[in-house]
Order: sequence, then structure tokens, then C-alpha cells
Amino acid sequence: MKALRQWSLRHARGLAAFYRGVAAHAPAAAPLVRAVGLARAEAWLRPFERAAKSAFFDCRMCGQCALSLTGLACPMGCAKQMRNGPCGGVRPDGGCEVRPTQHCTWLDATEGDATMRAGHTPSWTQRVAPLDHRRLGRSSWMNAIVGEPAPAPRNPPAGSAATRSGRAAPDAPVDRLPSGPFEQACAESNFVITVEIAPPDSPDPAPLLQRAGRFAGLVDAINITDGAGANCHMSSVAAASVLAAAGLTPVCQVGCRDRNRIAVQGDVLGAAALGVRNVLCLTGDDVSQGDHPEAKPVFDLDSVNLLNILRGMRDRGEYASGRRLERAPRLFLGATANPFVPPYAERIANLERKIDAGAQFIQTQFCFDVPLLEAFMREVRSRGLHRRAAFIVGIGTLGSAKALRWMADHVPGVHVPVALTARIGAAADQRREGIRVCVETLHALRRIEGVAGVHLMGHRNEDALAQVILESGLRSTAARQLA
Repeated sequence: MKALRQWSLRHARGLAAFYRGVAAHAPAAAPLVRAVGLARAEAWLRPFERAAKSAFFDCRMCGQCALSLTGLACPMGCAKQMRNGPCGGVRPDGGCEVRPTQHCTWLDATEGDATMRAGHTPSWTQRVAPLDHRRLGRSSWMNAIVGEPAPAPRNPPAGSAATRSGRAAPDAPVDRLPSGPFEQACAESNFVITVEIAPPDSPDPAPLLQRAGRFAGLVDAINITDGAGANCHMSSVAAASVLAAAGLTPVCQVGCRDRNRIAVQGDVLGAAALGVRNVLCLTGDDVSQGDHPEAKPVFDLDSVNLLNILRGMRDRGEYASGRRLERAPRLFLGATANPFVPPYAERIANLERKIDAGAQFIQTQFCFDVPLLEAFMREVRSRGLHRRAAFIVGIGTLGSAKALRWMADHVPGVHVPVALTARIGAAADQRREGIRVCVETLHALRRIEGVAGVHLMGHRNEDALAQVILESGLRSTAARQLA
């Protein structure tokens, strides 16, 4: 089976051409199918389709086949059911974050796509819509015979490839005020600073406010994580609302792992009612790595489709179902990027899909390798993406070289050069050296065209992160006292 799937990737161009030819003649069988009955004909056809497509493409019979858009690698093979590109946890050897012995489905998709369209940079031609779960197990071949249209995105985002190709009209432009001070800071092209803190394991908001208060006057916004590492804490929506009520500027992280599309829309609407305007859309970490490994992951959406849905709520005043909202929420939408793990070329294409879907700011994984980030930003600039979204690069520090190496070895998606851990490990004061490296990285990033700011991360390490900001000279103690 595995050999057949690898063969199909190598011969994706020929197989795609063969399928197009068969599909063009399939409607000739429609009269016979209707005479037999659609249900009976599909019951006969479905086992053959399942066997053939499973052997060649690892197909899971989702009923809305996207193989022609994903290099003949079925996106349903992705453990997180990503429909529009890889997650940020691809391992250095190309293994899946969730199933390390399985090759990343989106690395296979990139290989197949390059074969199908020889000579072009891997990039899917349009956004793949979220699953319609009513169609699971249905035959896609039957669609080709009877002419039933495959499900399409309800509202393709303006500027997307679907729009550019003429398949759908773009949304009408929407004039709106900035959602708040964070969006204003990004728009003014100042060097933005954000920081990430985890919600408490308590209903008491006082410790959260104390930790967040350390950054008063030092940052433009404070990210609140959403079950980071698949560990349970106070909800991101509630914690972000606590900060908003205290006059701080939160960024509420919203992941797809734990909610279906009904719940996530309700949560974002509730957060907006409580003054939370900034939303970072994430897919979410694998549950097997957290403190509830027996939990069932949802992954009803991926981050691209989540962005598109929230943008529809904001710009069109509609739920994903098309039902009208009484009043549209004011939202500043963000997404993540990981320039530091494979597939590198597909990272840019996936990023472009996120921006097409509505991302206005991008926050990256930890940057410990500035040359890799420089290469990524060259591609970003070549597509003009830095003019469409604010790129905020993740940096951080840990207390020792041992902690840094543990993170690199155990957190999929984090890349740490060996030379860096060696430098910190050789220092007499490793914590102090880590802060020095972080400040150096910050100043190096400021010199890269298109980088709009930095996002500081470090679990329960707020004092060190505040020290990095102060030592960088970007924020003064005087400004902090005035805040």
C-alpha cells in the first residue's frame, strides 16, 4: 500500500490527466445510473472507489474529494485533518507531530503537487473548504457521473486564488475603524512588541493580573494561550476578558483542537462582547502530549478555514451557516507561521492562504536561527505579503542550555541550532547569557525588512522577558512608570 502511494506521488501528473479524461466521459453513464437508482448505484460503486483511492492516495472517503488540489495526497490522512497545509509541528525528519512514524501528509502533498505542475513552486490553487460531515463515506465518483457539484467554500475570501481565477466574485470592500490599540500600533509601522502568558490554574484572576502587570508600558498586547501543549488552564476567552476589563490589551488565542465550528464562533462572539478584539487563530497541539491524553481532539476546522469564518462574521455579519448576525463583531485577526521546519516552500504558500483568508497579523514560532528567518522573509517580500499583514517574530529565553535542548528535542516545530545551546551552556551564568542572546536576536530582527515586531515567549518566565524588553532599549522604565 505504501509503495503504491509513493508511486502515485511520483506519477501525479499522469494520474491527474487520466482522471480528468475519465471524468470528462463519466456523464455518459448517468442515464444508466438513474435507471438503476442513485442510492443503489452508489452502494455498488462506493466499495470500488474506496479500495482504489485508499491504495493509491490513502483516501478516507470524506465525500468532497480535494486530491486534485493537494497533489494527490489525501488531506484526511493528516492526523489534525489540516485541509490547507501543514501544521507547525512537522518533525525535522518529516515525521508527523501526532504520529512520528508517519510521514507528514503535507510533505507528500508538496511532492505530488510539484509533479503535477512541473517547474512551479508548490502552492495549492485555492482554499480547501472545511468538511461537510454529512458527506462522510459518500462517493465522489458519483458526483462526476451525475453532475452533482462538489461542495465549495461558501464565501471565498477576497484576493484568493478562487477569486482571481474568476470562479467567485470578491467580497465588497468594507470600511471600518481599527479594532483597538494593537491594530493601530501594527498599522502605524512602529516596532510592535507582544508577550505571551499562560492563564492560571485557578478561578482567581489576581495572579493573572499580577503577571500581566509586569508588562504595563512595555508591550502593545498580551497573548493568552489556549490550552498550550494540550494542557488544561483557565480558558483563553475568560483570561483575555479579565485583562480587557483591567484596561490591558489582550490577544485571545483560539484553537481548533477543542471546539467545532459552532462553539468557536460562539466563543469569539462572547469574547468580543467582553471587549476582546484581537484573535489569534490556531490549529492546536496534539492532545497526546498534554495532561489529558485520553481526550478526543475535534479539529472540525483548520486555521485557514477558521480565519475565513471569523472574517465573514466581521466583514459580512454572517455565521458560517450564512445566518445573519444582529451586529458584526470588531475583530483584528491573526495567524501563526513556522519558518523553521519543513516543508519550507509550502510554509509560504500556507501563509499566503492564511492572509487571503483574513489574517492581518502573523506571529511566528520561536526564532533561534536568524538566517532561516531571513530566507523566509525574502520569500514573504517577494510575494508582497509583508504589506498585507504585520509580521511579528517569536523570540524567547529559557533558564539554561539543558531546558533549551529539552524544548528542541520534545516540542515539535521548535528548531534550536546546536551552536546556540553550546554558547549558553558554556556561560558561567546561563540565565544571563540567554537574556543576552534574546536581546541580540531582537536587534537582528529589527534590521530585517518586513519584520514588524517581536513576540516574546517563555513559560512562567515573565521577569526575564520584561528584562529583555528593557535591555533592548525599545521601551523605557519611564514609559513603564507612566503606564
